[in-house]
Amino acid sequence: MTSKSVRPTDEIETIIKSYSKMLFKISLVILCNEYDAQDAVQETFIRYFNKSPVFDSDEHKKAWLITVVTNICKNMRKYKFKHNHLNIDELYDYYETKEDAMLLESLMLLPQKFKVVLVLHYVEGYKVNEISKMLSVSPSAIKMRLQKARKLLKEKLKEEIL
Repeated sequence: MTSKSVRPTDEIETIIKSYSKMLFKISLVILCNEYDAQDAVQETFIRYFNKSPVFDSDEHKKAWLITVVTNICKNMRKYKFKHNHLNIDELYDYYETKEDAMLLESLMLLPQKFKVVLVLHYVEGYKVNEISKMLSVSPSAIKMRLQKARKLLKEKLKEEIL
């Protein structure tokens, strides 16, 4: 039996405090369920601590965590595809204004490939090339997804207002 090195408690707390909120927001948008989002974040941290990857920088670590959480969310959605459950009511607790809630609801109804790029670009502030590397998709495909996502979101918001 081999013993595995254990990370210091301070490092674990720092990583969780630094990244959990961001990973939760991404997971929540993808999964549309608070409890599943919490599970995805937890599984992401478990993988991080089990694999103990070494990173060049904090940005590299952040990109790795985002890639892992989006992959976990994709796998969870595949598994739950039969049950097709979208509980938007839970999400209203996170927003104070009606406009924010309408935007969130419209965002939730977009296909996953559009939701992910919108969140990474507009909420997390990643550039097209960075998103391209994280999702293993060409930069031109990311640009097209952003363009289509904005158009779809605009149409959905118009429907909500009318």
